Amino acid sequence: MAPSQELNAVLDMIRVRSQEVRKTTDDDRLSYERIMSVLPLDDDIETVRVGVNGIPAEWVSAPESEDHRVVLYLHGGGYLFGSTRTHRVMLAHLARAAKAQVLALDYRLAPEIPFPAPVEDSVSAYQWLLAKGIAPKNIVIGGDSAGGGLVVAALVALRGVGEPMPAAGVCISPWNDMESTGKSMTTNAESDPSVSKERLLKIAAVYLDGKDPQAPLASPIHADLTGLPPLLLQVGGIEVLLDDSTMLKERAEKVGVSVEMEVWDDMPHVWHHYAPILPEARKAIGKIGEFVLEHTG
Repeated sequence: MAPSQELNAVLDMIRVRSQEVRKTTDDDRLSYERIMSVLPLDDDIETVRVGVNGIPAEWVSAPESEDHRVVLYLHGGGYLFGSTRTHRVMLAHLARAAKAQVLALDYRLAPEIPFPAPVEDSVSAYQWLLAKGIAPKNIVIGGDSAGGGLVVAALVALRGVGEPMPAAGVCISPWNDMESTGKSMTTNAESDPSVSKERLLKIAAVYLDGKDPQAPLASPIHADLTGLPPLLLQVGGIEVLLDDSTMLKERAEKVGVSVEMEVWDDMPHVWHHYAPILPEARKAIGKIGEFVLEHTG
């Protein structure tokens, strides 16, 4: 199917941002906030700030959201930038599609607080939901980019501390390999407008702060994935991170984990962000909504 007319406008937005001169992490943070701030939030969306075991977070809900169903959401941004603000619009669409309350977590970021802080915060947030009486079978953990890898790391960590598994996990354009070994790092280098192997390796070095890039909670492709709940992976066909999903799928299925993987032709990294203007973003979020509903009942 041919891509929508709107895709060109989205790719232009991405290219403009990728050409900005950004020298520091603060520059990156500001730039991400700025590009996302132009996307409109629907009037009927409610947001409430909350402390989750001392971690800042935000509830995002639509009129369709049901109290008992929760998506714990881990934002992207290379573990260095991104926030509930950069993801609020996308999560509003997700809350509507999944008929869920979305709990967006502002986990601690590098370089100030490097690996494994985001994993610890994600585990803590899930435990907070359980303590509030939300049943594991009604919780899905989702995330994009670094947050997509963090979904898998959090599931592995939760299994490690003996917590009951949530109903499912959703990984959008996930970053699962701190060493960027996938073939698509090269084959999609020309087509990906926003991510490059060189940049990923630089960001990984900051996040890891000297720790092993093959640490299972940093690069989940090296983790034992036994016993994880069903996973949905969505990734764009032009992404350098395409094989981060392929490798995760292979390793998960090898140990009996159910994995649905969707490769969306012509789509850039986390195209879901552009839901207010991009039909493919709304459609992809719709599919996530169906997956969440199917697994939470």
